[in-house]
Amino acid sequence: MKKNHLHTIALFLGAALLIVSCRCSDKTTKDESPDINMSEMETLKDSASFALGVQIAQSFKQQGIAEKIDQDIFMAVLKKQFANEEALVDMNASNQLIQKFMSQASKTENEPKIEEGKKFLETNAKREEVNVTESGLQYEVLNEGDGEKPGPNNKVKVHYEGTLLDGTVFDSSYERGEPIEFPLNGVIKGWQEGLQLMKTGAKYKLYIPYNLGYGERGARGAIGPYETLIFEVELLDIVE
Repeated sequence: MKKNHLHTIALFLGAALLIVSCRCSDKTTKDESPDINMSEMETLKDSASFALGVQIAQSFKQQGIAEKIDQDIFMAVLKKQFANEEALVDMNASNQLIQKFMSQASKTENEPKIEEGKKFLETNAKREEVNVTESGLQYEVLNEGDGEKPGPNNKVKVHYEGTLLDGTVFDSSYERGEPIEFPLNGVIKGWQEGLQLMKTGAKYKLYIPYNLGYGERGARGAIGPYETLIFEVELLDIVE
């Protein structure tokens, strides 16, 4: 998924903030923000400056960054960086720190979901019909096939339906009325491993921990970060 331009700006500014905040010994005193409105802007430059400030602040709020950072330090860093030609910190180290910070914040925020997935898989693994692989993938044989098994570099043709733990269907080739073809090495790890266990003609139910699915980032639509996923997958063919 590509990041939009505004999101890139937010990460850039946030990165500088976080690095410097780790090095600051004294907290900056918060200044009173001037009470200004867009209607008071007299030039295009003023209006654009106002609009950029609004967009960055809104982006931070929508991404959940605003309440996680020290806004006093953030504002002080902006002013200081604008006054300096050189970056206040190494940008590679800064980017690494912002990613680490956002990852930790996301994991803390999604702890209930992580725990829910863990408990579900622990209970599910106790069912006699469920098999558990070394990676933690769980699968249930609904119908066994009699054809060949695909290899890691094969292209396969499948029908499938994916659901969240609460039963929400987030994707279904059955609903679309046509199967899908894809190279096995181009999908999530849980699918790569699960489909290689199947013979052509088989139908399995895969229970995929978040680390074998879309991980801490999630995917577009209904699949959020740290989601445990359930798929019914029917291997129709290995595509030559």
